[in-house]
Amino acid sequence: MSTAAAPRNARHTAGLMRSIYLPRTADALAFAMSTYGIPLLVLATTRSAALTGAAFALEWIPRLAAFGWAGSIVDRRGAAVVFHLASLGRALALAAGAVLLHCHPSGTVATATVLVLAATTGVLTEFSYIAAETAGAAAGRRAGKRAHRVQAALLGIDQTATLAGPALAGLLLLAGPPTMLAVITVLSLLASMLALRTPPSPVAPARAPKGQSGAGLLTGWRTIRSLPALGWLVTGLTLSNLATGLLQAAGPVIVVKHFGQSTTAVGLVWSAAAAATLLSVTLCRFALDRRGLWPVGAACAALASLACLAAAQAPDYLSYLVLVAVLMAADGGMTVVLRTLRSRLIPPEKFGSTLSATILVLLLPFPVAGVLTALTPPDALGHVITVCAGLQALGLLYAFARLRTDPALRT
Repeated sequence: MSTAAAPRNARHTAGLMRSIYLPRTADALAFAMSTYGIPLLVLATTRSAALTGAAFALEWIPRLAAFGWAGSIVDRRGAAVVFHLASLGRALALAAGAVLLHCHPSGTVATATVLVLAATTGVLTEFSYIAAETAGAAAGRRAGKRAHRVQAALLGIDQTATLAGPALAGLLLLAGPPTMLAVITVLSLLASMLALRTPPSPVAPARAPKGQSGAGLLTGWRTIRSLPALGWLVTGLTLSNLATGLLQAAGPVIVVKHFGQSTTAVGLVWSAAAAATLLSVTLCRFALDRRGLWPVGAACAALASLACLAAAQAPDYLSYLVLVAVLMAADGGMTVVLRTLRSRLIPPEKFGSTLSATILVLLLPFPVAGVLTALTPPDALGHVITVCAGLQALGLLYAFARLRTDPALRT
């Protein structure tokens, strides 16, 4: 590298840190703390397992419903504006919730407050996430052949937040619900202010028709269908998510009932998985520099398939933990490939809508996995996981076989 290129790279990295990575870090930590902390807050406030489950549903159902709106608005108004306003709105909602819980720590007002917080933060977090992803994709396009490095860094930020956020939320909850909400409020305000430094993303023409949320998803679906490489990869990862979702949904039953471990051991499985994913993302950055998208993606797909099939037959808790960690690490590598590919292929003016459609498709297997877990007797879960792991292997094999000669993955 020439001496002139080194300062340019240093300035580029510093610019990404200020405009992309720092806002994303604050938002991702607020995302993780609210997603995992608010159900804990509901349990601490109401002492009701039923209301805790309702709060979890209230977080995710509006999020799924908001995908179309979020993508369309980001395409029309730009990522920076939506990122700023969504984070600011979440901060205001959390601040109001903290005040109400300080004045009414229990009772009907407290119950209504935490349930409304669950729904409100769920929707606003989805908007800020889609906006942050769109800004990250724009940064990846500007990085050219180093786009995978930007996407790996963003995925590393998300995984770190997923690892630290729930533990931090639980720790802060010991000091009281208002304290936990106040910290998430500060993080949301920080994300909102830092979002003002985010470069503007391309926006759709003002003359474009203003459709409903379904119109945004329809635009995204059409874009996915027009990009075969993206479509095949999303198809393979959707089948893969059915297997990984089933392992997540059935994890407590497997660990506690089958292996005789404590509930703490369930959390340890996913902490180990998050740590393994962080390591995988770091290694994938270097592997992608040397090998390219298809070889790295195909290797991760093979490793994920083998690990999932083995996890379904794991003889003890330790081997189960290791195999799940390997599976999620391989899944992290495939996610870097997906994020790099979509930042490379999706037209900038349609990115928000297409991203929304992509994420919605990838998330749909998770509620299906929950239903399968609920309907399957505990003793038969291993057989169901084996079947889903077989579908995962076939789906990923077929997808990467179709992608082998696609030019989008050969550069």
